Amino acid sequence: MTSVKEFRVEHEPTAAATGRGRFAFTDDYSVFDWGAMPDRIPEKGRSLCTMGAFNFERLEAAGVPTHYRGVGPDAVPLDDAEAAPRELAIELVQVPDLPFSAGAYDYDAYHGAAGTNYLIPLEIVFRNTVPVGSSLRTRGEPSNYGLDHDSWPDGPVDLPEPVVEFSTKYEEQDRYLDRSEAERIAGAADVDALDDLAREVNRVVTDRAAETGFVHEDGKIECCYVDGEVRVADVVGTFDENRFAYAGQEVSKEVVRQYYKRAHPEWVEAVGEAKAAADRQGVADWRPLCDVAPNPLPESVITAVADMYAAGANAYTGSAWFDAPDIGDAVDAVRNL
Repeated sequence: MTSVKEFRVEHEPTAAATGRGRFAFTDDYSVFDWGAMPDRIPEKGRSLCTMGAFNFERLEAAGVPTHYRGVGPDAVPLDDAEAAPRELAIELVQVPDLPFSAGAYDYDAYHGAAGTNYLIPLEIVFRNTVPVGSSLRTRGEPSNYGLDHDSWPDGPVDLPEPVVEFSTKYEEQDRYLDRSEAERIAGAADVDALDDLAREVNRVVTDRAAETGFVHEDGKIECCYVDGEVRVADVVGTFDENRFAYAGQEVSKEVVRQYYKRAHPEWVEAVGEAKAAADRQGVADWRPLCDVAPNPLPESVITAVADMYAAGANAYTGSAWFDAPDIGDAVDAVRNL
C-alpha cells in the first residue's frame, strides 16, 4: 500500500463514468513496504514518469488499452514535453474502501461499492528470470517452474516461459494468491484476461529492453475494470515497478534493497519480525510494531542511485532527458556500492 506518487484529482469518477486526474511522481523511495524513507533521490520522480509515459505510448501503439492520457498539466504526448515530465495524466476509476476486521479483509464490501468501474485490487506479476532477491526463490523449487536445477543457483536464472502470478494490492502486507482466490478478489474482471494482458505488457517491455541493451527480468501491472473492459492502470515498465539488468548488474529499486540488506541488516530483520508479529496479532498495520528505523543513505549512494535512474531512463527511451552519465558508467557505479 506504500507509494511514492502523489495523487491529484481533476474530476471524480462515478459509477457511470471515469474521472480525470494525475500522478505526480516524487523523489521519495520506498523499500520493504516501509513507505517514504528518510531521504530522497534527486530526479527519480521524473525518471519514473518519463519511462512510464514512454511505455504507455508503446502499449497503446500495440493496441493495449490503458488509463494513460499524456504528460503534464495539459496531458500532451511525451514527444511534445519540453522537459522530463513529473506528472502523468490518467483516467480515474472508483477505488472503494477495503474494510479490515477480525483479522480479514472484506472484498465483498469492496465490490459491493465498486460497481462496474473500479480499480482491481490485485497486482499481476510477470517473471522472465529469477534474479537474486526474487520472492519466487522462497515460494517454490526450480522444478516447479520448468528448470532443471535441484536448488536455486547464486546468480539469476532464465525461465523457459514467463510466469504470471497474482498478489494483493491494498493489504498492508502483500500476499501471493492461488488462482481461485485471485478470481474472487478480482470481482467482475476476468482473471484470464488479466493474465493475457500481463503477458502482452511483458512482451512489449521485454522487446524494448532488448533493443536498448537491458534485460527485463520481472515486473507487475495493476488494472482497472471499465464497462466490461480491463485496462492497464498505475504506471508500467519503470525501475520501481520492474527489474531490469544491464551488463549483468541490477538496474532497479533492487539496488537499494540489496544495499540495505548489506549495510543495515538490523532494520531489514526488524521489518520482517514486525510483519510476522502483525500476522500473529491479526492487525493490518505492522509499522508501529517495528522498533528499528531505517538509516538515511550516504550521499555517495544517493548520487550513484540517482545517476542510475536518470541514465537508465535516457538509455531506455533513447532520448537525453537528463544530464546524466553514460549508462555503462552509471551501472558500474552502482555495481560497486
